[in-house]
Amino acid sequence: MKRPPFTPERSCLFVVALSGLIIGALLFSNLFRSVGNISSFGLCSFASAKARAAAENAATPTQLQSILHYATSKIVPQQSFAEITVTFNVLKTRSPCNFLVFGLGFDSLMWTSLNPHGTTLFLEEDPKWVQTIVKKAPTLNAHTVQYLTQLKEADSLLKTYRSEPLCSPSKACLRGNYKCRLALSGLPDEVYDKEWDLIMIDAPRGYFPEAPGRMAAIFSAAVMARGRKGSGVTHVFLHDVNRRVEKMFAEEFLCRKYLVKAVGRLWHFEIPPAANVSQRDGWYC
Repeated sequence: MKRPPFTPERSCLFVVALSGLIIGALLFSNLFRSVGNISSFGLCSFASAKARAAAENAATPTQLQSILHYATSKIVPQQSFAEITVTFNVLKTRSPCNFLVFGLGFDSLMWTSLNPHGTTLFLEEDPKWVQTIVKKAPTLNAHTVQYLTQLKEADSLLKTYRSEPLCSPSKACLRGNYKCRLALSGLPDEVYDKEWDLIMIDAPRGYFPEAPGRMAAIFSAAVMARGRKGSGVTHVFLHDVNRRVEKMFAEEFLCRKYLVKAVGRLWHFEIPPAANVSQRDGWYC
């Protein structure tokens, strides 16, 4: 998720827009929480309810840090404003929610701020990069992840995964699934123990042959989404779909029929639980 800085002019405009999104998230969160809090009390308790709502809906420390950071930094997120807005519009309706992000970078503080009072977890391949980012933003919840694939294996993995039963939709799982090479079997327990409402795939690296590639991240996101037990769909956002491997694996596991929006290099999928879908051929799409 690393990216060279923008030009000063573009960076300034982006920061203004980004700060508006963060402040907007705060206002939306405050509005809905205030209505919920006040409506649960009688008129006699209105004053105390209003005071309690004000305390609960104050800007979080992470939101304040985020506004300060982007207002004073020349380094801005990797995604464009239009791409960020796609996820922001979903967060406005789903936050507070469980938001899983593959990747850690200059946009991480923003994503956490746009999900106030929710859980936002980042998975990053580079331990040194995790230390660098978390040192600047210690409130971020980030884990280092080891990937066992390489980008140069993408074609082979796509051709052979159906021969492994534990890669099939009916049997695929993640925790402890060492037989399916596309399954991320060694993630922190926190990943497996939560049901994720939104999943962003913007890592690992996938631009040189020895890089891990995003094959396993895409497959694992599909398994998580299909295994959802709660109501509604899982929103999956995949960045860099201009690249062949990202596009190829998205069409195999996330499915064109679930693609609801495409902006720039970002695709947004709404994937229903497998229990609500009938598969004619027994595979993902």
